[in-house]
Amino acid sequence: MLQGDQESIVYGCIKDSNSLAGGADRRRVNREAVLALPSADEWPFLCRDMFSIPTIKVKQSQYQTDVIHFGASYRAVEYEWNHWIQKFEELLGSMYWVSATVHLETELSGIHSFTWEAAGLFHEPGSGDMQVRCEWTQEGRVSI
Repeated sequence: MLQGDQESIVYGCIKDSNSLAGGADRRRVNREAVLALPSADEWPFLCRDMFSIPTIKVKQSQYQTDVIHFGASYRAVEYEWNHWIQKFEELLGSMYWVSATVHLETELSGIHSFTWEAAGLFHEPGSGDMQVRCEWTQEGRVSI
């Protein structure tokens, strides 16, 4: 199979706590960050159409965590994965979040899971405090 024929699936979520002060403002900032993404992007694509954006107004009785999900199908994105990660981290840098997870499913090298965790209670836009961990799973084996 040629490189151009390999399908890659990228999906995951960005989580933020709505129990912290300024929940509505945090949601607004996160919503604006995703909406600021282009509707069509240059390769490798990271565009607003791949994200589900929660509403700004959430009743206090709702769950404790806001979740922004995303997903897309690509043609062999793993060959440009560092560039995709750079774009994703730029997005994370402009958002409030507690953790973020990206799964990369590839035909040749299995599933890779990347997790970002805030250094403190949460990441604040522009703070740059991000820690990433990668886990690779292939046919039931896990490698960190």
